[in-house]
Amino acid sequence: LFDLGSPYSYLAWHQLPKVAAAQGAAIVYTPVLLGGIFQATGNASPAEVPAKARYLDIDLARWAQAWGLQIASNPAFPINTLALMRGAVAMQMQGDEPFQRYMQAMYHAMFGEPRNMGDPAEVAAVLTAAGFDAAQFMAQIGQQAVKDRLKENTSQAVARGVFGAPTFFVATTEGEEMHFGQDRLDFVEDALKRA
Repeated sequence: LFDLGSPYSYLAWHQLPKVAAAQGAAIVYTPVLLGGIFQATGNASPAEVPAKARYLDIDLARWAQAWGLQIASNPAFPINTLALMRGAVAMQMQGDEPFQRYMQAMYHAMFGEPRNMGDPAEVAAVLTAAGFDAAQFMAQIGQQAVKDRLKENTSQAVARGVFGAPTFFVATTEGEEMHFGQDRLDFVEDALKRA
């Protein structure tokens, strides 16, 4: 479960496929609205907690360096990701190829070479560069089925005990396990070995 506004979800996006491939596991990507989860659970973004906010860039840089990734702080934060997450749902409904291409473009624009993804003109430019029709995208994210799916994903996440992103669920022989945070991927891998 992920939100494009989460830099830790960005890190997990790059690492999770390696973990899954090593264990022969399939990934079910579930777009959720992190703001909705925070509101429902009383949680808050680390960027909104002063002590965590001061540490955030240091921690993210350490993880990115450890995993050989590029990450940059987005100066436009906080960004309302509602349109972006509806876009993730819409692209997912179209199939894996458009979803993967969309995710790669959006995450790069959020944390690779940061742009203000709260600005519709910036979103349109990123979409166009990635080969999408920006006008068609806007129509898609306004569809009721897309809106409903994102709401349902988010409410189901809360019902399952999710309080942040990224969150992983692994079905093991002992039952379903929840793991929170990109720093728990070792635990995810261990759980997959028991799946």
